[in-house]
Amino acid sequence: MKPEAALYMIPVSISDAPPRDFIPAGNVELTAGIRHFIVENVRTARRFLRKCDPAFPIDECTFSELNNHTDLREVSAFLDPLRQGEPVGMMSEAGCPGVADPGALVAAIAQREGLRVVPLAGPSSILMSLMASGFNGQGFSFHGYLPVADADRQRRIRELEATARKTGMTQIFIETPYRNNRMTDMLASTLRPDTLLCVAAGIADPERESILTLRAADWKNRKYDYAKIPAIYLISVK
Repeated sequence: MKPEAALYMIPVSISDAPPRDFIPAGNVELTAGIRHFIVENVRTARRFLRKCDPAFPIDECTFSELNNHTDLREVSAFLDPLRQGEPVGMMSEAGCPGVADPGALVAAIAQREGLRVVPLAGPSSILMSLMASGFNGQGFSFHGYLPVADADRQRRIRELEATARKTGMTQIFIETPYRNNRMTDMLASTLRPDTLLCVAAGIADPERESILTLRAADWKNRKYDYAKIPAIYLISVK
């Protein structure tokens, strides 16, 4: 059944687990009626659609790619099908589109033009890590990536720790997977010994998921290997 004309923000899998384990059945049914998609990566989007329904008519669909290589002057045109009354789906590389994701630009354009935007329920590694951390879920802040240079990174870590201590708000950020071990090492050595650090790695992956909250002092003595595994970092001071 064809959905009503709207921009549908469609969450996708955040691991290799079957989509049915984390994607609501209603999302799959709704997505089956969409033929125009704005995606961060076409290959990933096509693979997700096939996992949801092996018979999905991929060849009948149009895909517009929005990522760091996209000419932003072209983005508005991606919504032309919606302007003509057709439903459009927005998909991220992983998780919820528009959250730490370029899809927010598409939603902003739709909102300015009074076009309907419909967010669908689905997995968000940021929220799932917060849920499992034991940290403050009433007040939190997500910061994306921290600086790469060691001195700048250490300075930023201390700033986030000071903010957590002053406000009680959970501080959340991410790292490129191949630098995860380096990040964890630096956090353990930079944070105050009693500051709490949660590393949520491989979320929703039944074979690799590890969500662990310890004091910074305890992380120093713990063996870990988060290389090549997507991870979320959370800081709390209690």
